[in-house]
Amino acid sequence: MKHVNEAIICAGFGGQGIMTLGKVLVTAAMARGLHVTGFPSYGAEVRGGTAHTMVRISSQPVAGPIVTLADTAIIMNGPSLEKFENAVVPGGLLILNTSIVRRKAARDDIYVSEAPLTEEAIKLGNVRVANMIAAGIFAAKKEIVSKEDLIHAMKKIAAGREDLIPVNVRAVEKGMEIAGKDQEGLGTRDWGIGTGD
Repeated sequence: MKHVNEAIICAGFGGQGIMTLGKVLVTAAMARGLHVTGFPSYGAEVRGGTAHTMVRISSQPVAGPIVTLADTAIIMNGPSLEKFENAVVPGGLLILNTSIVRRKAARDDIYVSEAPLTEEAIKLGNVRVANMIAAGIFAAKKEIVSKEDLIHAMKKIAAGREDLIPVNVRAVEKGMEIAGKDQEGLGTRDWGIGTGD
């Protein structure tokens, strides 16, 4: 496996599954045998409020959970774009939910993957799986965790609610499909190597 040192910020409204997204990424990376930390912001997780979680994934032990500069930011709403757009390192990845975020990213030194995540989730039959569409985009773009790793994580987290797994799997697949169509500007960057700062 190639060296991995990835710092991730996931952010959006409470109720968009931001904490679950962080847990899935952490659990998927653990299944891959990587070192991980997850640092959720629980204080404003009330539905409608803003929420974020910080995830670190590394080939080596992680010294601390705080992410000040992110290799990837998954942004689900407008206030989160305002707060975290400048936290993405130059050359980093910004996954943007255009169903809710009304403006484009202002920076031209990062890769932006735009997708109507909420609309796509509604098409799949459950608005709550927009977060797993984002996870699928991340998996396809960065190739740190696989579809199988994400499914393993979902099954572990959804214990007792197995009826939710099929739609979440379809959401991951949709995200990977979206990522496959969104190749503009990616070049040959090795997405597996981040700053981890």
